[in-house]
Formats: sequence, C-alpha cells, structure tokens
Amino acid sequence: MFSLSKLIGKDQKFYDLLEASAAEALTSTKLLSSYLQRMDAYRTASDLDDFIQSRRKDKKITSTITEELCKTFVTPLEREDIEALSLSLYRIPKTVEKLVERLSIYPGRVPREGLLRQAEFLGKAAEAVVVMVKQLRHGTVLEKITEANDRLQQAEGDADKYMLGLMKDLYTGDYDAKEIVILQDLFEMLEKSIDRCRDAGNVVSQIVLKYS
Repeated sequence: MFSLSKLIGKDQKFYDLLEASAAEALTSTKLLSSYLQRMDAYRTASDLDDFIQSRRKDKKITSTITEELCKTFVTPLEREDIEALSLSLYRIPKTVEKLVERLSIYPGRVPREGLLRQAEFLGKAAEAVVVMVKQLRHGTVLEKITEANDRLQQAEGDADKYMLGLMKDLYTGDYDAKEIVILQDLFEMLEKSIDRCRDAGNVVSQIVLKYS
C-alpha cells in the first residue's frame, strides 16, 4: 500500500480540477451515445451545442490547471504529471466532438448499431478513467487502480475486436468506394477516442507506480 495523502497537504484544487475534467470526458461519451440513438432527428452542425459546450468546459478546466500550476509553489503531484494527465483528459471530449462534427455533415448511410456498440465500449473506458482519477485524491491500494485499468484495457480490447467486424462488414457490404473511405475514417476516429481514454489511464498508472 502507498499513500499519496502524505504528499497532498491541504490543497485539493488540482484533484478537484482533474476529477472535473475526467467527468467532462465521460459526459462527452454519454452525449455521443445519445446522438447516435437520435441522429436521424438531427444531422446538422448547428445541433452540436452540447458537444461544443462540453469541450469548451473541459478546455476551461485545462486552462485553469495550467494557471494554477503557474501560481502554486508546492503541488501534490509532480507538475509534469498533472500537465500530462490534464492534456490527456482534454483530448477525449475534443476527439469525440470532432467525430460528431463529421457525422453531422455526412449525408450517406451510417451503420448506427455498430457505432452505438463502439460508443458503449468508449463509455466503459471513460468510466474506468473517472474511477482511476478519483483514486489519486486520497492515495489508495495499488490493486484498485489496477482493477480499473484492467477494465479500461478490456474495453479497448473488446472495441478493437469489434472494430475488425465493422471493417469486414464495410469491405464486404454494398458500400461504394466513397462510402468505404468516409466510414472507415469515422470508425477510426471513434477508435481514437477510446485510445485517448487508454492514454489517460496510462498516465494515472504511471503516477501511481511512481509513488508506490
């Protein structure tokens, strides 16, 4: 067992901000699932306000972390670790927003059920990231971080396998060349969103191992 609490002191603001950023990342994944379920009802860029606001809110959190790092002499974690985690968390809603922007302007057929399934894996990955980030505040047993990271890696692995099935259906279906190129790009952007969660989880794991 290790304890980060000895290093925390009384200043909790960085934990508050990192947890808020992780929560915003999770919110973006929930918005994606909701969008995919109802995308027939709205498919224009002007209908993306929720995603834009989520990303802007997370960007503000990230900027606040940077500002606080400049003003704070003693930080509970090493500055580069806080910066790395903050950046990796921000990249999650940013990537999700880009994906939805592309979906909103694509007029062709979209394999919605397949994308919804991938979005489920993304949501599980983001949930695991939230758990991992929250563990940093108090200091914890290494096994708890490992368990959450295992769930994250499982979600990523399941998503990769499912992705192969989507690509097979794409290549063997009745899609024309243009549709194949566009849909492949959309699939890869969704996969990248899951990879962003993995990156954030890796940063947390490295932080925890550093203090174990």
